[in-house]
Amino acid sequence: MTGLIRFERPVVVQLSRRSSERVVFDVNDAAAILLRDLHHATDKRRIAMDTCLQVLRGKTHPPAARRAFVAAALEARILRSD
Repeated sequence: MTGLIRFERPVVVQLSRRSSERVVFDVNDAAAILLRDLHHATDKRRIAMDTCLQVLRGKTHPPAARRAFVAAALEARILRSD
């Protein structure tokens, strides 16, 4: 199970005050944001990254990655809509 793995419902984040909101539709996009845009190494970020990787490897399902991504985004104060 590789490639684009979509979330049932998108997650909306805003990466900085000056950036526009970004709609995250899939695990790949969530993983990219976690890797490139969240710079603080927290447990929630690590768990979200690990969960996204597990989805991409076919070992778990997208809702688990979505929940972990939402938790990390909330902690990083970038979550706009769940």
